[in-house]
Amino acid sequence: MSAITTATGLVIEDVVEGSGTEAAAGQHVTVHYTGWLTDGTKFDSSKDRNDPFDFPLGARHVIAGWDEGVQGMKVGGTRKLTIPSDLGYGARGAGGVIPPNATLVFEVELLQVD
Repeated sequence: MSAITTATGLVIEDVVEGSGTEAAAGQHVTVHYTGWLTDGTKFDSSKDRNDPFDFPLGARHVIAGWDEGVQGMKVGGTRKLTIPSDLGYGARGAGGVIPPNATLVFEVELLQVD
Protein backbone atom coordinates (compact mmCIF):
# COMPACT_ATOMS: atom_id res chain seq x y z
CA MET A 1 0.00 0.00 0.00
CA SER A 2 1.84 3.10 -1.23
CA ALA A 3 0.97 6.55 0.00
CA ILE A 4 0.73 9.70 -2.10
CA THR A 5 1.05 13.13 -0.51
CA THR A 6 -0.72 15.84 -2.50
CA ALA A 7 0.35 19.48 -2.82
CA THR A 8 -2.13 20.39 -0.06
CA GLY A 9 -0.56 17.92 2.40
CA LEU A 10 -3.31 15.31 2.15
CA VAL A 11 -1.96 11.76 2.35
CA ILE A 12 -3.87 9.21 0.24
CA GLU A 13 -3.39 5.45 0.53
CA ASP A 14 -5.44 3.04 -1.57
CA VAL A 15 -6.23 0.13 0.78
CA VAL A 16 -8.47 -1.61 -1.77
CA GLU A 17 -8.48 -0.55 -5.44
CA GLY A 18 -12.06 -0.36 -6.68
CA SER A 19 -13.16 -1.54 -10.10
CA GLY A 20 -16.41 0.39 -10.55
CA THR A 21 -17.27 3.93 -11.65
CA GLU A 22 -14.65 6.57 -10.84
CA ALA A 23 -15.74 9.47 -8.62
CA ALA A 24 -15.30 12.99 -9.96
CA ALA A 25 -16.28 16.47 -8.80
CA GLY A 26 -19.89 17.28 -9.60
CA GLN A 27 -21.10 13.74 -8.94
CA HIS A 28 -23.09 12.50 -5.96
CA VAL A 29 -21.22 9.84 -3.97
CA THR A 30 -22.19 7.43 -1.20
CA VAL A 31 -19.53 6.24 1.24
CA HIS A 32 -18.97 4.34 4.44
CA TYR A 33 -16.32 5.87 6.67
CA THR A 34 -14.59 5.65 10.01
CA GLY A 35 -12.64 8.58 11.45
CA TRP A 36 -9.87 8.56 14.04
CA LEU A 37 -7.61 11.08 15.68
CA THR A 38 -3.89 10.35 15.23
CA ASP A 39 -3.77 8.87 18.76
CA GLY A 40 -6.18 6.15 17.60
CA THR A 41 -9.33 7.59 19.20
CA LYS A 42 -12.31 6.82 16.95
CA PHE A 43 -14.64 9.82 16.76
CA ASP A 44 -17.20 8.77 14.14
CA SER A 45 -18.20 5.84 11.93
CA SER A 46 -21.03 5.44 9.45
CA LYS A 47 -20.23 1.71 9.48
CA ASP A 48 -20.95 1.47 13.21
CA ARG A 49 -24.34 3.11 12.61
CA ASN A 50 -24.92 1.09 9.41
CA ASP A 51 -25.85 4.40 7.81
CA PRO A 52 -23.92 5.24 4.61
CA PHE A 53 -23.21 8.93 4.02
CA ASP A 54 -23.90 10.64 0.70
CA PHE A 55 -22.78 14.04 -0.53
CA PRO A 56 -22.09 16.02 -3.70
CA LEU A 57 -18.37 15.67 -4.42
CA GLY A 58 -16.42 18.88 -4.80
CA ALA A 59 -19.26 21.11 -3.60
CA ARG A 60 -17.74 21.93 -0.18
CA HIS A 61 -20.48 20.08 1.71
CA VAL A 62 -17.76 18.11 3.53
CA ILE A 63 -14.27 18.92 4.77
CA ALA A 64 -11.78 19.80 2.03
CA GLY A 65 -9.75 16.64 2.66
CA TRP A 66 -12.76 14.53 1.67
CA ASP A 67 -13.55 16.58 -1.44
CA GLU A 68 -9.95 16.10 -2.58
CA GLY A 69 -9.35 12.56 -1.32
CA VAL A 70 -12.51 10.86 -2.62
CA GLN A 71 -12.01 12.16 -6.17
CA GLY A 72 -10.45 9.45 -8.32
CA MET A 73 -11.69 6.59 -6.14
CA LYS A 74 -13.57 3.80 -7.89
CA VAL A 75 -16.70 2.11 -6.54
CA GLY A 76 -15.70 -0.84 -4.37
CA GLY A 77 -12.48 0.84 -3.31
CA THR A 78 -11.29 1.85 0.15
CA ARG A 79 -8.88 4.69 0.89
CA LYS A 80 -7.09 5.82 3.99
CA LEU A 81 -6.97 9.62 4.09
CA THR A 82 -4.64 11.40 6.52
CA ILE A 83 -6.01 14.93 6.57
CA PRO A 84 -4.04 17.88 7.95
CA SER A 85 -6.07 20.23 10.13
CA ASP A 86 -6.30 22.97 7.49
CA LEU A 87 -8.16 20.48 5.24
CA GLY A 88 -10.24 19.29 8.20
CA TYR A 89 -11.77 21.36 10.99
CA GLY A 90 -8.81 23.71 11.53
CA ALA A 91 -8.41 25.80 14.66
CA ARG A 92 -12.08 25.47 15.66
CA GLY A 93 -12.20 21.67 15.94
CA ALA A 94 -15.64 20.07 15.88
CA GLY A 95 -18.37 19.15 18.32
CA GLY A 96 -16.15 18.78 21.36
CA VAL A 97 -14.88 15.52 19.83
CA ILE A 98 -12.25 16.81 17.42
CA PRO A 99 -9.75 19.13 19.10
CA PRO A 100 -8.44 22.29 17.45
CA ASN A 101 -5.70 21.79 14.84
CA ALA A 102 -6.19 18.01 14.78
CA THR A 103 -4.85 15.82 11.99
CA LEU A 104 -7.60 13.33 11.08
CA VAL A 105 -7.39 9.80 9.72
CA PHE A 106 -10.33 8.43 7.75
CA GLU A 107 -10.94 5.10 6.11
CA VAL A 108 -13.43 5.75 3.31
CA GLU A 109 -15.16 3.06 1.24
CA LEU A 110 -16.83 4.24 -1.97
CA LEU A 111 -20.20 2.50 -2.31
CA GLN A 112 -21.90 4.37 -5.15
CA VAL A 113 -21.45 7.19 -7.68
CA ASP A 114 -24.45 8.94 -9.26
